[in-house]
Amino acid sequence: MKLARTMLALAVGVGAFASLPAAAQDQIIFVNNTYRTGPFSGSGIPIADGTRDYLMMLNARDGGIGGARIVIEECETQYDTRRSVECWEQAKQRGSVLYAPWSTGATLATIPRAHIDKMPIFAMAYGLSASAVGDSFPWVFNPPLTYWDGASVWIQYIAQREGGFEKLRGKTIGLVHLDAPFGKEQIPFLEAMAKEYGFTLKLYPVNPNEMQNQSSTWLAVRRDRTDWVLLQGWGAMNPTAVREAGRAGFPRDKLLGIWWAGGDDDARPAGADGKGYLSISWHQVGTNFPVIQDIIKHVVERGQSQSPREKVGENLYNRGVYQGILIAEAMRNAQRLSGRKAITAEDMRRGLESLDISAARWTELGAPDFAAPVRLTCQDHNGHFPAFLVQWDGTKWARATDWITPDRARIRPMLEEAARAYTTSNQGWPRRTEACDQRS
Repeated sequence: MKLARTMLALAVGVGAFASLPAAAQDQIIFVNNTYRTGPFSGSGIPIADGTRDYLMMLNARDGGIGGARIVIEECETQYDTRRSVECWEQAKQRGSVLYAPWSTGATLATIPRAHIDKMPIFAMAYGLSASAVGDSFPWVFNPPLTYWDGASVWIQYIAQREGGFEKLRGKTIGLVHLDAPFGKEQIPFLEAMAKEYGFTLKLYPVNPNEMQNQSSTWLAVRRDRTDWVLLQGWGAMNPTAVREAGRAGFPRDKLLGIWWAGGDDDARPAGADGKGYLSISWHQVGTNFPVIQDIIKHVVERGQSQSPREKVGENLYNRGVYQGILIAEAMRNAQRLSGRKAITAEDMRRGLESLDISAARWTELGAPDFAAPVRLTCQDHNGHFPAFLVQWDGTKWARATDWITPDRARIRPMLEEAARAYTTSNQGWPRRTEACDQRS
């Protein structure tokens, strides 16, 4: 397969296995989709680095997880769905315990395969929002928030700033979004909110080929006298949007990014025009956490990280660390539930479905107050957990709000209806038969 040439075996003591006794060769294979090249690489690289460095740190510090070393491999996709589907096949052949698509398009393309190939999909805060419904999608996991949750956080924040939900009537809220499945995912929820609260929703799609040429988009924002702009961007689209907002005179403190538009390199290139820009997040930034210090000690200072030292602790790097923590904790659960060190993909599905990281556990992991507790169940593969907004002060991100909890009571029924629509339209979609280890 051509893709084999782009597969990078990046980690983790692989060459040492041949000299070890059989009992010491227990390993867990994880093939992670990445895009270190192409127009989205500016966002993809730090997340890939944070994930990889955390798992490598566990190997160096602890000898892996539960007596099994983690074999980390990367499959380069360039954010291309066709390549990403090839990476699914590669992950399956390699015996990966899960598939991390790292694009909504790739997630949508592989969801129908997961229950057939018995490999769970871990799409952290992206992909098909309805896949949060575990009874319909027992092989797909998307914690800690869906894009509909993100839209709820956006609207709640705007209402706070405007003085109440009733003040939204007559306002114009724009969505500048990548013209791709990722960019369109939360539109149904925003349309429902616009109808309920009386604001006008304006859509400003950005073609992937025009991500760095958005002048016409922002002229339209200015022409429409848009009051607030929501940014559902990724990669090279984001710094262009922040810069063009400044050139158009749009107030940066009324430009709200989704969590994937909150990288340091999304705001930094805009210079003074970036100051005041806001983005959703759900974890802290910086290196002042024992877990990040352990990564620096065991990986970065030993020259085993691909990340520049100065980028360790930045927002998207720490998001990669967050992903690594969730994956590693699910691996621990899978070992406990299966009684095996070298878990299978089917074991990993059970481990993800019983994921439970309390505040106390975050502290044990060296990440006190790093993020909100996470608990998944058989029915809820997302959790709809709280988030907050961070604001760019010209040089770094700083937390700007308290926790904002998505409107779960409104979102969950909509997701369940969307899940029913998906499974009904896909003839022969199987009913759940997988056993349940953790119910709501």
